[in-house]
Amino acid sequence: MSRSTTGKPLKQIHLAAHFPGVNNTTVWSDPRAGSHIEFSSFAHFARTAERAKFDFLFLAEGLRLREQGGRIYDLDVVGRPDTFTVLSALAAVTEHLGLTGTINSTFNEPYEVARQFASLDHLSAGRAAWNVVTSWDAFTGENFRRGGFLPQDQRYSRAKEFLATATELFGSWHGDEIVADRESGIFLKDAQAGAFAHRGQHFDIAGQFSVPRSPQGRPVIFQAGDSDEGREFAAAGADAIFSRHSTLDAGRDFYADVKGRLARHGRTHDQLLILPAATFVLGDTDAEAQELAHEVRRRQVSGQTAIKYLEHVWNRDLSAYDPDGPLPGIDPDPGENTIARGRAGVRMFRDPPPAFGRGDPHLASLAVARQWRERAEAENLSIRELVIETTGRQSFIGSPATVAETINHFVQTDAADGFILVPHITPGGLDEFADTVVPLLQERGVFRHDYTGTTLRDHLGLDHPDRAERATRRAAS
Repeated sequence: MSRSTTGKPLKQIHLAAHFPGVNNTTVWSDPRAGSHIEFSSFAHFARTAERAKFDFLFLAEGLRLREQGGRIYDLDVVGRPDTFTVLSALAAVTEHLGLTGTINSTFNEPYEVARQFASLDHLSAGRAAWNVVTSWDAFTGENFRRGGFLPQDQRYSRAKEFLATATELFGSWHGDEIVADRESGIFLKDAQAGAFAHRGQHFDIAGQFSVPRSPQGRPVIFQAGDSDEGREFAAAGADAIFSRHSTLDAGRDFYADVKGRLARHGRTHDQLLILPAATFVLGDTDAEAQELAHEVRRRQVSGQTAIKYLEHVWNRDLSAYDPDGPLPGIDPDPGENTIARGRAGVRMFRDPPPAFGRGDPHLASLAVARQWRERAEAENLSIRELVIETTGRQSFIGSPATVAETINHFVQTDAADGFILVPHITPGGLDEFADTVVPLLQERGVFRHDYTGTTLRDHLGLDHPDRAERATRRAAS
């Protein structure tokens, strides 16, 4: 085992790749950018990740096209195909890469989702993972028969029961029921295989689960919430958490907080991985990378994008304002009907710091506007320049050697267990990282040279749930 200069064993870094398609991280107008809907793009991206020995590929989910001022927000990339369809197709063109999909627990049903993930785990020979999320707005709910939405406490209550119910379904087959004895003509040794009954607050279902035990027992479970409820949900039952804390200090704080919750759920430190999303820009030198990063940010935040983003805070039509001019002199509109619908980022402008009176959306937007005006005045920033400075930046910028060193430092100092990389160009934006940064991490002894297992649980160093369940059954017999 490789060790650091202090004698402490080196942690192995986990790397994954996120195909961006429901946000404006991607520079879709770049001549190098390809389709976000054609399968060839997904296949190229997945093959690059597998060539680099990444743990998994990650797909986000958009349940409704986002709108601004009543029109589709076309600065985002829209038209993402169905997650299960894409991941199933990718299972056929990859051999080792994990396949992770975001599937919502608010508008789906446990039986259907469990059946789909168990099928994907079979099709991929044990490489499926489920990012369990909730939906926060009635706007998205309008696309579904039940409509509406659930308050935050209820949506997490439903999510917990949803995951628990799906886990019961995955576990309804033990894995030894199929004998397929040709001589005796017996296919199943247990005619009750897959039988289940769940009675709860949100679900009242009973029957027989139709998909036999899959290679991983159940898919790897991811969770992406950052609220206190979300962190507790992850600590209680997730295998990994998809974090947005990609700076060193914030990463360490988040890491310590979530890992510190595990013991009260009877879990150990290594049973939950912390994997922040991270963007990157590479150059031959650090200085060149900084110049490229500045250009990328300008292309991600056009003048049109800057005005649209500012409207999220002001909740007004600001199309008459010059993006290269000063911020509006008028105050934000605290109205309940937001100008931007379906964008999770809008919520942060409706929940102010405690000093401004938490829970009052008027004070929230005024607080943000005041902070932005003060910064724009102090630094002489235009609307566009301010939006560039206050919205997400690249997490890692530099030469391949600098980026490799930074990623390793984050992981060895417990700011993360690895990263889910989000390139700004698809499908080829991962290629340079795979060719230049990964070999340097391998040289350091902190990243695999080849896959040593066949399932995603193997890649992530997670125990197989069957082992624990078999021990429990033996103890009960």
